[in-house]
Amino acid sequence: MYGKAFAPEYRGSLGDLSVNASLEEVLAKATEQLRRAERGGSDLESAHAGLAVAEASRRLGRVAEAERAWKGSYRAARRVGDLGAMAWAVWSGGTLSRQRGDLALARRWLATAAELAERGGDIVARGYSLAGLAETGRIQGDYQAVGELHEKLLAEARKRGEARHTVWALEGIAQMHRNTGSYDTALAMFEEAAGIAGRADDARGRAWALRGIADVRSARGETEPALALLSEAEATCREMRLVSALAYNHKMRGNVYFRAGRYAEARDAYAGALEEFLAMAEPRGAALARLGLVKSRARLGRAPEETAADLDELHRTLGGIGLLHARDMVDKARAELGLAPVGAAAAR
Repeated sequence: MYGKAFAPEYRGSLGDLSVNASLEEVLAKATEQLRRAERGGSDLESAHAGLAVAEASRRLGRVAEAERAWKGSYRAARRVGDLGAMAWAVWSGGTLSRQRGDLALARRWLATAAELAERGGDIVARGYSLAGLAETGRIQGDYQAVGELHEKLLAEARKRGEARHTVWALEGIAQMHRNTGSYDTALAMFEEAAGIAGRADDARGRAWALRGIADVRSARGETEPALALLSEAEATCREMRLVSALAYNHKMRGNVYFRAGRYAEARDAYAGALEEFLAMAEPRGAALARLGLVKSRARLGRAPEETAADLDELHRTLGGIGLLHARDMVDKARAELGLAPVGAAAAR
């Protein structure tokens, strides 16, 4: 049985903030609390408030502010020797590094966070840090290495009745099944995640799950139901100001249009998502949106040599980030579009 979802990253005097609070509301309250804590000389409360500032800023795409805030949170926690608070701050830094496309740094920070949490006896911080490591490996396409960790974290979350973490783990495992062609398993897990999130009042988790369901249904040719699911999820993203989730929602809308052969609509959706990703300095999302944009323009009659050159560049970009699965998508796009292997355009 799962309890109501909660946000463990909102700590101390901010612990009563709802998991569904809008990010602007969280940022405003956390910023004010940080000022009060600093004036009052409370380092631990400064660490808690700084963490909330960091996470709200990160999710709003304000990466410079997020960077300053998590480091400030860590310094405050270190001054009082609170290992748990230190772990949460470093977890935030690792998550930010992954969002910015520095996956090697993300792994280092998240491993450090897990170690700090272990020493400090903060089970939840340890779980979130290990989850971050698992997600980093998953988005790189290293499914074999992180699949077991995902399953272990799912079992731990189920045992504790922790709805939000269970939803996260289900969605991660479902995404791996979807990417390897196990659509039935992926759909069942995305639907279970959506159900748990709905009952636990986890609007963010449910929005991500709906996106996953839409993806699988679109891949099966169910275009209109997929678009309806994305519209429902988009409403949540807008209400909570989930900037990153909204951009990924728009990129998925492009995917749905593309699969349905609606290439002009796909082009426009990808172009909009690309602008959103660039605005928040999220290179992974930007590269994936750019790939969809290149494919859509190719289907709309763009010159093959221009398409090939763009795909060459994307292959290098994705390889530099370390996104092995996404780089394979570029190779697949070349085959679909009847283009020469990677590097041919540059060689010419």
